[in-house]
Amino acid sequence: MSASETGLAERPSRLFDTYVRMPVALVRGEGPWLFDDQGRRYLDALSGIAVCSLGHAHPRLAAAIADQASTLVHTANIVRIPQQEALAEALCEISDLDRAFIANSGAEAIECALKLARRHAHARGIEAPAVLVASDSFHGRTLAALSASGNSAIQAGFGPLVDGFVRVPFGDLAAARQAFADNPNIVAALVEPIQGEGGVRPAPVGYLPGLRAACDQHQALLMLDEIQTGMARTGRWFAFQHEPGLVPDVITVAKALGNGVPIGACLARESVAGLLSVGSHGTTFGGNPLACRVGLEVIKIMREQDIPAQAERLGLALLAALKTRLDGTPGVVDIRGRGLMVGIELAEPVPELKDRAMAAGLIINVTRGNVIRLLPPLIIDDEQVNQIADTVAQLVQARFSA
Repeated sequence: MSASETGLAERPSRLFDTYVRMPVALVRGEGPWLFDDQGRRYLDALSGIAVCSLGHAHPRLAAAIADQASTLVHTANIVRIPQQEALAEALCEISDLDRAFIANSGAEAIECALKLARRHAHARGIEAPAVLVASDSFHGRTLAALSASGNSAIQAGFGPLVDGFVRVPFGDLAAARQAFADNPNIVAALVEPIQGEGGVRPAPVGYLPGLRAACDQHQALLMLDEIQTGMARTGRWFAFQHEPGLVPDVITVAKALGNGVPIGACLARESVAGLLSVGSHGTTFGGNPLACRVGLEVIKIMREQDIPAQAERLGLALLAALKTRLDGTPGVVDIRGRGLMVGIELAEPVPELKDRAMAAGLIINVTRGNVIRLLPPLIIDDEQVNQIADTVAQLVQARFSA
């Protein structure tokens, strides 16, 4: 149904003014394509910010939603929920962790992780615990997740923030080690393997294993925020799996797990999960049969079609295509990423490029003001890879041409 059909286009919105919305109403999707209320088609190179990794209106997911909705949508977590138990099993299999708490969102998963860190601290007799976090990070909009994030702009006006966070430069292992040495109350490190909102910045090779060693040395938990990088986005189920042998204590995952249906999860090692006992944490809607049925179907499809391998292959192709087309282009600082998580850093702010891309039939995002962020569905094909590269290159070259 279009905005004109509902009559909403003719009067001011009653929504909170918390977003700057583009003057486009997207009303239908099909695979990697989105359609507006005027019938115009757009190639989606954002996936709802790394959410719809299997594309839009996937027939198997639509069937799973319809079937479960006609069977049972919700029960409270006072009874066993078979779909929740099966999803926890599947998530532990692909992550090599032992337990899962199923929530509604990435921010809720982060809150669960931070509560685990606090419980770990109190088990060690530390009454004023701290968590090591990184500059330019983003972990969510709830108050503790916001406090953990390294973006002063999104924190402005919400003080006093939750205390207990020690911030160091992202990717600087020496700074992290020094922080541990200076503050014996650090009980966990929370970082993104690739900073998404921070400009698509991958952690340097060896950084995560180095953090693992520092955490082990200081009896701290290594907690990885894989909300944007997880679920095959980088060419592995989780981005930390690019580092052989690395196993964190806690992982948070959301976004692509539900392909648009709200769901999140906090995964943990057995000993860490045991820090939360009956009554110490909970959720009303989290782990409901509908969301878990969809999460299970997402994992099944990704396994059957080997989506991690596909994301790795197409990501290499997209990086190569962008580097070839933008070689020598003024204003291009860097082209980086992993799998189908790609950033093009430019020499100056270019917020208008998302609008110009939309006009050209491509949906992209600009983060940090000057980084084009590409997060296309993992089911795109080679022709669509080239279309993304061609359109982005044309936009950048037009913007920085003399």
